[in-house]
Amino acid sequence: MRRSSDTREIDREQPGDPADGLDRPEGHVDARPAVAGSSRRGGAAPALRPREFARWIWRQLTSMRTALILLFLLAVASIPGSLIPQERVDPSAVFLWKQEHPKLTPAFERLGMFSVFSSVWFSAIYLLLMLSLLGCIIPRLRVYARAVRQRPPKAPRQLSRLAAYDTWPTDEPPEVVADRARELLSSQRRRIETFGPPTTPADGAGSAEIVVSAEKGYLREAGNLLFHVAVVVVLVGVAVTGLFGFKGSAAVITGQGFSNTLVQYDDFTPGTRFDESELAPFSFTVEDFDVRWERDGAGRGTPLTFSADLAVSDEPGATPYDYDLRVNHPLEVGGASVYLVGHGYAPRVTVRDGAGNVASSGSTVFLPQDGSFVSFGVIKAPYASPTQLGFEGYFFPTAALCDGQPCSTFPDADNPVLSLIAYRGDLGLDQGRPQSVYVLDKSRMQRFETPGGNPRALLLSPGETIQLGDGAGSITFDGYDRWVQLQINRAPGKVVPLVGVLAAIVGLLGSLFVRPRRTWVRIRRADGRTVVEVAALDRVSGGDPAVHVAEVGAALRPAAPPAPRQHTPPEESP
Repeated sequence: MRRSSDTREIDREQPGDPADGLDRPEGHVDARPAVAGSSRRGGAAPALRPREFARWIWRQLTSMRTALILLFLLAVASIPGSLIPQERVDPSAVFLWKQEHPKLTPAFERLGMFSVFSSVWFSAIYLLLMLSLLGCIIPRLRVYARAVRQRPPKAPRQLSRLAAYDTWPTDEPPEVVADRARELLSSQRRRIETFGPPTTPADGAGSAEIVVSAEKGYLREAGNLLFHVAVVVVLVGVAVTGLFGFKGSAAVITGQGFSNTLVQYDDFTPGTRFDESELAPFSFTVEDFDVRWERDGAGRGTPLTFSADLAVSDEPGATPYDYDLRVNHPLEVGGASVYLVGHGYAPRVTVRDGAGNVASSGSTVFLPQDGSFVSFGVIKAPYASPTQLGFEGYFFPTAALCDGQPCSTFPDADNPVLSLIAYRGDLGLDQGRPQSVYVLDKSRMQRFETPGGNPRALLLSPGETIQLGDGAGSITFDGYDRWVQLQINRAPGKVVPLVGVLAAIVGLLGSLFVRPRRTWVRIRRADGRTVVEVAALDRVSGGDPAVHVAEVGAALRPAAPPAPRQHTPPEESP
């Protein structure tokens, strides 16, 4: 005998039926479990043709497992960028690192360790992750859209097989119980569907039934999808910033200015789609720099505050305005952000040649080497006569002797001393090759030495002059200035990654705390009474559907009639 469509539908909704859940999102109760393919006849599988192999590769790439692996690799690949100095952030630190690790430098340069985030291998992981996420998200969005439009399914035939189950008889009509069940479950923000006509045979002994099916928790999958879409948004936002923005850095000595032109940058890295003509014509002068140090206790030598006073002009001829540049308080001007990322000392030196003429004069940036701000630098005097002069050495802010060697005992300039080694000869500036201002090419130079053949160390205090000897000239330590390391970025669309991160947090919270659950209430007539069955099923662990079933059962059971009031007769008077 042919079964009715209702009966077939009930059979189809049996939990674990492989025909069920074709359009349910991954993780739903009715979702079809993934089953690895196998050959029905046994034996080795036939070789894949190129097109089939390409499809297999695509399925592997767009699987969630691959996306998670690529996301993990991207995080691991970012670690060198935080441990090793980067050219785009602090070129002076990169220079010092290369000097300290000459053996590792060639290998690190080939691997792009000084520009990790623009290297080929990092970009490859980045692009593969975006492709994997897109290939994973788009099909899931289609499946989720179809699942959301579907109504809650009918109840399984054997509700008693579910772990969270309750049943009781009642004398109420099935329609009354069904209405109360719909009202209760609707108040809990569940999607409701009623199956079965609300009719019963006249003799009251029929088997007609009403099933109220309720479901909640679709936001869990929505949160999961929102999280993955947000990751793509973050990646796209970062990519747009890298294409149309730029990053640069400059060391500016107090009292000097900076104009937003390429020649003013010590390091400049434009995006692929960035054009030099897009540089805004702003400028500023570093009028002063203030730093305060902790002088007592365990934190002695720790900087408490440091800030730079700037006079900023938005364009040539504009009235300048003052700005207090501090850490985490960047200057926003011309679509760019100016950050204070470092500082140091710039000894002010005057070099005179053998004829007494000034060959070099001014402040020179020295790079800090440690927490006490012992700083290394190079001074070049290419216009000295009869021969060019060069100097390299250290600036000690608070000079002292540590185990017989000069050192600094505090980062502030309490007792500044400049220690230099002098050279004469050809600086190599006319060879047509670029030179770093922090490197002295000594291949064609002769060192000034003592009669014993040792390097002649020049120790100068502020205002002191030392003659080099042999009519080569002299050097005067006039004092010192401070300099600030500025990082200047333009990041168009930088709000996009922020929005993506916030959306990812919302999606993650939804996927963690929303618990999908199905509830069924079946009402049927049996032996002249109404039998109510309640069952619930969670599709994630950690919940307790039995508690929910108990609450639903308590709300649906008819209230017990009030106990009859006992009459107490009055006492008779004697």
